[in-house]
Amino acid sequence: MNGFSPALSRLITRVTDAALGPHQTAVIRIGFSLTWLLFLLREFPHRHELYGPDGPWSWDLAEQLIATNDAFTVLLWSDSRGWFEAVYALAVLWSLLLLLGWRTRTMSVLFMVGVLALQNRSVFMGDGGDNVLHLMSVYLVFTRCGQVWSLDARRARRAAAARARGERPRDRVGPALWGVLGLSLLLATLAGRMDGDWFIPALLWTVWGAQALWWLAGRRAGTGQARILLDVVANIVHNGALFVIMAEACLIYATAGWYKVQGSRWQDGTAVYYPLHLEYFSPWPALADLLSASGTMVMLVTYATVAVQVAFPFTLFNRRVKNLLLAFMIMEHAVIAVVLGLPFFSLAMIAADAVFLPTSFLRRLGGLVARAGGRLRPRGGASILERQPPPGRPVGEEPVEAAPAPGGAPSPRT
Repeated sequence: MNGFSPALSRLITRVTDAALGPHQTAVIRIGFSLTWLLFLLREFPHRHELYGPDGPWSWDLAEQLIATNDAFTVLLWSDSRGWFEAVYALAVLWSLLLLLGWRTRTMSVLFMVGVLALQNRSVFMGDGGDNVLHLMSVYLVFTRCGQVWSLDARRARRAAAARARGERPRDRVGPALWGVLGLSLLLATLAGRMDGDWFIPALLWTVWGAQALWWLAGRRAGTGQARILLDVVANIVHNGALFVIMAEACLIYATAGWYKVQGSRWQDGTAVYYPLHLEYFSPWPALADLLSASGTMVMLVTYATVAVQVAFPFTLFNRRVKNLLLAFMIMEHAVIAVVLGLPFFSLAMIAADAVFLPTSFLRRLGGLVARAGGRLRPRGGASILERQPPPGRPVGEEPVEAAPAPGGAPSPRT
């Protein structure tokens, strides 16, 4: 019992003191926003058939389905072509801004709105990766995913440097942005557009209210205690969301593996052979024939896939085995992207896998990307991947925003 109390105290301190996994959540942010952005750009010529007025899943059919399942989609607020074009263009813009890490708290919410708007409009469009993207877009709203490798992190460093010089940096963009979004949310609610399932409207109002409270606490409170309390709450929510993301990834692999175990083709070692010879999944027939030419190789890959998926959740506490299986799964998804022609499914799964990547590896990867970008940009430029932490604070541990100077007005939390 004497050893339990200190351990519990350390755990509580760790969960409340900082937002854990800043590099992992940054990779998740970049991975899923990039996946959705590339998908929207590739399907731009076909957007009307996929999600718009020319699709086989008509506006009337979508309206009937939404009336039964109460799914959230702003595309059904109007059946005009102009509204569809505006929503699609905004979904592209929000994905790009989240990728760059500009106002990540705001963009994570808008990114979720864009994903739900299109996917719930035409529920039969997707290849499996859309389900992962759908879930992760909601989870990202609860994370502080802009702590590193983002424009927000660079803005926070510049603000901290300005305060160190005795200046009072003021952010007018953040409050103005949240004011406009709050007005839009109010008008949509009063117009009855938020009727249906309560979760998404409640989430939107909760996030907006939390941001307003965060700003008021920093601007009106005489001491920083209110801001510290809100920061602790934000850390708890972030760490809980990070745990849910990890549990979701484990659940995906565990269920996939156990369902495969029950399949006869997976039991006799021939399951991998069949998708390689389906015309729909064979963009490179010659390559598929080459990979399936050896029956022994097909059997080994089939059994290895099942074994890795079933075993992965049980290896999380063994770093070496976990990293080995993680490398195998990432490589397997890369092969699926090329051989079976499912790039966006593979990108979504690789982005989900990234939550388990070691921090040391991600830091080295970030350093390599920063050095490569340094060779390409003009002299004197600054990369969002470069991080110069304050003395005494390790990389990735500083919060996105430092405490405000007396009399200073902080921006909404990102």
